[in-house]
Amino acid sequence: MNHSTAAPDEQQLRIDLAAAFRIVARLGMHEAVANHFSAAVSADGRKFLMNPKWRHFSRIKASDLVLFDLDDASGVKDRPDVDPTAWAIHGQMHKQLPQARVVMHLHPPFATTIASLADPSVRPIDQNTARYFNRLAIDESYAGMADSEQEGARLARLLGNKSRLMMGNHGVLVTASSIGEAFDDIYTLERSCQILVQAYATGQPLKVLPDEVAENTAQDWERITDFSIAHFEEMKRILDAEDPSYAH
Repeated sequence: MNHSTAAPDEQQLRIDLAAAFRIVARLGMHEAVANHFSAAVSADGRKFLMNPKWRHFSRIKASDLVLFDLDDASGVKDRPDVDPTAWAIHGQMHKQLPQARVVMHLHPPFATTIASLADPSVRPIDQNTARYFNRLAIDESYAGMADSEQEGARLARLLGNKSRLMMGNHGVLVTASSIGEAFDDIYTLERSCQILVQAYATGQPLKVLPDEVAENTAQDWERITDFSIAHFEEMKRILDAEDPSYAH
């Protein structure tokens, strides 16, 4: 779909989603030409935008994003611009969890490192890691590339009432009500895992926060969604100053 024909709300979603791809690429959290972000356009989540197959995050523009409709899905998997794994995961997430307005799936290096451990939990050892205290669903049943709708539905069930999924031996997935919140969440999750990896690397015992402190800190994070939005808006301003082509 050409972005110039999009409705205003859809157009803003296209611009923000394209910005998220560019920012993630700048931060080195992307995976070659793999991984996908999606954003629901319709209230029921059945129409959503997603990046096309094998397009580098750093080149994605608002007009590149593909509009999908779960009620008109015949032949989708055979389209040359659709990655079957993306359709399997994101299609089912939007179908099963309409409240998940935005879905971001990445294989960032530090989060994937933690996801590859026998204990893939994010232990609360600082303010960032405490954001995820008791707030990560964990998938321990990786069985290869997720290219079936059954696998996507399984991941959606695993997510349950949480908004983040640590995908064992695979990567991470976060959901949120807006692109800005999802971006900041997956950014902080990667930073948390970087901190944890570096702490493990010292070989010294971790000083894990008491449960009460970790829980209070996680709740504090949940009260400052405006922080997440501001982070994303600031990153967009950096893009606007250096290369605003993402918005076209």
